[in-house]
Amino acid sequence: MDYVRAADILPQDLIEELQQYVDGAILYIPKKEEKKVCGGRTTMKAELAGRNARIYAEFSKGKSIHVLANEYFLAEKSIQRIIRQEKMIRKNHE
Repeated sequence: MDYVRAADILPQDLIEELQQYVDGAILYIPKKEEKKVCGGRTTMKAELAGRNARIYAEFSKGKSIHVLANEYFLAEKSIQRIIRQEKMIRKNHE
């Protein structure tokens, strides 16, 4: 982050307007960025959805939560949460 004097780059009327709010203070102006959707640039969301669907399918076929947790390197509570969410997804699609 570079320090830049406002008088060197801003019009005087804008400086006077800013002085009404922050007279004599240092003001940080963040870079302009586009809003990014979570996972918008990656396939992570789709990969997790696929993984969760596989976990639910395997659980439905009789595989235990303990075994699934070991196979997917997740906590048993995470497997339970995934199964609960997948049940809700399927229930809402009926």
